Amino acid sequence: MAKESVKARELKKQKAVEKYAAKRKELKAAGNYEALDKLPRNASPVRLHNRCKLSGRPRGYIRKFGISRVVFRELASAGKIPGVTKSSW
Repeated sequence: MAKESVKARELKKQKAVEKYAAKRKELKAAGNYEALDKLPRNASPVRLHNRCKLSGRPRGYIRKFGISRVVFRELASAGKIPGVTKSSW
């Protein structure tokens, strides 16, 4: 389980990316890289990292569900994810 501070930091980066998205697009289209360089570093979408919404785990992230493989397996086994069943053959 990730620290709450790490989850909060990632959320803060996400908000910065959303805040500066339009401005970044304008500056990139104009080719004004000096002004683009003056924006905060965390405003760049490249700095975002997918994390599990429940545990904050950075690896084993399943995009379709927004959670990590570990949490996915627990929820699927408990029958809490609709349409997902344990396979057996």
